[in-house]
Amino acid sequence: MNETRGSALRPLARVLTDGRTGPVLLFVEGAAGTGKSHLLQELADLPGTAETVRVRWRCGTDGGPPDEDAHRRVPTLWLVDDVHRADEAELRRLRRVLEALEPGSAAAVAYRPEELPAPGLPLGAPPLTYPSRLTVLRHRPAPWDEERVRRAAAEALEADCTDEAVRRLRELTGGVPRVVVDLLAVLRERHPPFTGTAAEVEAVGVPARLAELVLSRTHALPPAHRPVVWAAAVLGEPAGRDELIAVSGLGAAAGGDALLRALETAALAEPAEGRYGFAVPLAAPAVRACVPGPVRQDLHGRAARALGRRQPVPWADVAEHHRAAGDTRRWLGAVERAAESAAASGRHEQAVALLERTLATPGLPPRSRARLAPLLARSAVTGLRSDRTVEVLAQIVRDASLPPAVRGELRLDLGLMLCNQMGRFPEGWRMLEIAAAELREVRPGLAARAMTALSSPYWPGSSLDVHRRWLAEATAAADVSGDEPMRTAVLAGRAGLAMSCADPGAWELAKELPAEDTDPACARQAARGLCNTADFAVWLGFYERAEDLLAAGSDLSARSGAPYMEYNALGTRLLQEWWTGRWPGLAERCEDFVAATADMPFIASDAYVVRGLLAVAQGDWGEAMSWLSQRGTFGTEKLPVPLGATAAGGMIRLALARQEVEAAAEQARAAWAVVAGKGVWPWAAELAPWAVEALSRAGDGAAAHAVVRDFSRGLGRSDAPAARAALIWSRAVLAETEAPDRESRDGLLRAAELYRQAAAAYAELPRPYTRALTAEGAARCVLAADSDVGTGPDAGSVTGAGAEPDTEPGTGAGSGASPVPAADHGDTTASPAPTSNPNPTPIPDSAPAPDHPATPAAIAELEDCARSFTELGAVWDAARARALLRTRLPARKGRPPGRPSHADELSPREAEVAQLAVSGLTNREIAATLHLSPRTVEQHIARAMRKTGALSRRDLAHRLGGTP
Repeated sequence: MNETRGSALRPLARVLTDGRTGPVLLFVEGAAGTGKSHLLQELADLPGTAETVRVRWRCGTDGGPPDEDAHRRVPTLWLVDDVHRADEAELRRLRRVLEALEPGSAAAVAYRPEELPAPGLPLGAPPLTYPSRLTVLRHRPAPWDEERVRRAAAEALEADCTDEAVRRLRELTGGVPRVVVDLLAVLRERHPPFTGTAAEVEAVGVPARLAELVLSRTHALPPAHRPVVWAAAVLGEPAGRDELIAVSGLGAAAGGDALLRALETAALAEPAEGRYGFAVPLAAPAVRACVPGPVRQDLHGRAARALGRRQPVPWADVAEHHRAAGDTRRWLGAVERAAESAAASGRHEQAVALLERTLATPGLPPRSRARLAPLLARSAVTGLRSDRTVEVLAQIVRDASLPPAVRGELRLDLGLMLCNQMGRFPEGWRMLEIAAAELREVRPGLAARAMTALSSPYWPGSSLDVHRRWLAEATAAADVSGDEPMRTAVLAGRAGLAMSCADPGAWELAKELPAEDTDPACARQAARGLCNTADFAVWLGFYERAEDLLAAGSDLSARSGAPYMEYNALGTRLLQEWWTGRWPGLAERCEDFVAATADMPFIASDAYVVRGLLAVAQGDWGEAMSWLSQRGTFGTEKLPVPLGATAAGGMIRLALARQEVEAAAEQARAAWAVVAGKGVWPWAAELAPWAVEALSRAGDGAAAHAVVRDFSRGLGRSDAPAARAALIWSRAVLAETEAPDRESRDGLLRAAELYRQAAAAYAELPRPYTRALTAEGAARCVLAADSDVGTGPDAGSVTGAGAEPDTEPGTGAGSGASPVPAADHGDTTASPAPTSNPNPTPIPDSAPAPDHPATPAAIAELEDCARSFTELGAVWDAARARALLRTRLPARKGRPPGRPSHADELSPREAEVAQLAVSGLTNREIAATLHLSPRTVEQHIARAMRKTGALSRRDLAHRLGGTP
């Protein structure tokens, strides 16, 4: 019977701890390195068996213990290793010991089954006559699974391996423990140090112990039989008998004899029924390297022919064998077939890798380059390119001997990669323009594809009118070509351009996309159209309708083998989740996307921006700027126009919160120029309110008015709900910032009404975070209007706000208690409040008259905003809203005047300040958020650290985890 490792130990442990239990014999069989000796050591160290005599016996070395009869009358554990090496005399002695085992005694006998003189009979022939009282068990140590290999790698290398690297370790070693440990030892000593990738695992070579074992077994065969082992090494994977013999070149009879002999000597094994090869796959290259060159080439040639008879034909393997055989013509032909097969089945990355290697070969015939390069370009555009792809294609496209049609096609695909996957828009645009000209006469269908790409307004640079002209040319070229996939490409371009401009006809165009077309080329173009149209619909604010397009596009991308579009769809979904308030786990999803595309960061640009916007709301401003700046992977000026405007809005908001008003205004001017130059006005939605505020606060009222005016004119009557809500918000910001200058309570009330309208519009989309921001603005304006507001030199700017008294809720003016004077904070002027729009109106130091009808509603609205921010996880916004509430809430009845006592607990204010501190805000930034002086913030943090026992802000973050 076969036992697991744990169950193998239990019977022996039982008999050794209970002398009345009948004896047990455990056979431990396994190939070299599978852990047999390790298991014997575990048995020797069994707890609770100290009185049992241990007798170790390694066969084939010292002839065994000098007097085996001396141990028969006491409980004894026999640990016998390497029985396959025992001679006849030693086996006879061992058989006598085992036949005479007494109750309370046990034996573990380990051997390699492949090296037994009599197969299947570890104790030799004839079989042992086992006493009836003897329990006989058999155990085969199992190879390590991936999780066990992962643990071994972590222990040996003191570093994490990628999942792919662990999988490759397991595949190459077969999970044989000794081989795994040896390979890890080689990796540990590697220079440069091992970084945990599968490529490094494959390149490390064969451990010496494994190489010597397999080469010694091969050498032990007669020379006439060795070719069958060489054939297995050249094939590199288990093969059937006939195929293996055919590759060996020995013929049926001689090959059959050679295979039997190789199996008998364990030079080869039978890893799967009817499939013959090496027990450890990593052994193959060790043997292959020792085969004489001319013989090896012949073996590869026969291997190519043998694999060519399989169905389906593994063309990539056939190509590699032809290459190794030195047959260039057949090699290149097989590469072409392999690439076409991989691309047809959606395995574009495999096609790209194969073609990159092939095209990088020196001395490749020009005709072959002209045939293979377009295959690489097509797979790289549909799938995902590597940097090497672009380098290879850029070099090939300079070849003057290329036919114009081939060069034009390469330029087309290279331009698409530069624009879509790398963010190198100027280079990509020039490539596409040249491709359109080169292909216009010779390949009008491909020319139409290039023109359709040029019609996309997504990239910075040309104006909307230019894109429309290119679309008209693309439509004409596609009609002339009669190429159905290219007609679908043009239809996808028409739908995308119409949706980006908020043309109601875009929805009907999207319905015309042939989502059920059986032609893979048409299906991929339809998938592109659906995903792009969904993306543009999300920017417009049609979240529910976009969901249907996105689902259809994602599904069609997966079915038609278009991984690039699948990634695009994932980026769109992250944006949609941000806007619609589906924030739980969103930061992690963004980071996972970024990690998955680490070598192609431009593809994950949506994820970078969303992660940055989350960090802004959560008060992690250092991280926010890093994410919004794409973590330095490429310049934000390379971002697509709507995404660049969104990132700019986030960075302007950060600059305003930090009181870097001039920098914010400069950024606003630059970002607005890009959007205005493009002329796709719905894409200004995430920029306009922040740009208006930055310009107004910088004293450039004319520019702020121009932004609102241009935004309004550009939108016209477009059906763009997110942009229309943003336009109302922008007007509200303008009204709020100008109201104090006009000394007009009516101006603030008008701003409040505009904020309410914006909040209602955002609620309808729905966009809960933006709704809360605009509703907060409405409440803020009402409270300011219903108070006596001075109009000093700073009126109309947040710098006009005095420091908030350091009181707990309910202890401010109106409760009978005097507020703490500003002088008590050590600073007579508080830091300005950050924006959301962050309080461009002055914040009064005392509550308005309690009987004013608008005040209770505004306070209730502000409380609702604070709850919404908290539920979303917007820590910074929630703190700001609560800070404003503290200046307005009436005192709680029954509370004695003065500060509440919080002896060893954090007060609500201390907890709030501490939370913002551990989020990454500086004292001045916290002061700005909560309308306090920096000194007051410093005192709150000091008290929080004292009460929690924290030694630093980083330590405070850990302590707050247990703070109520």
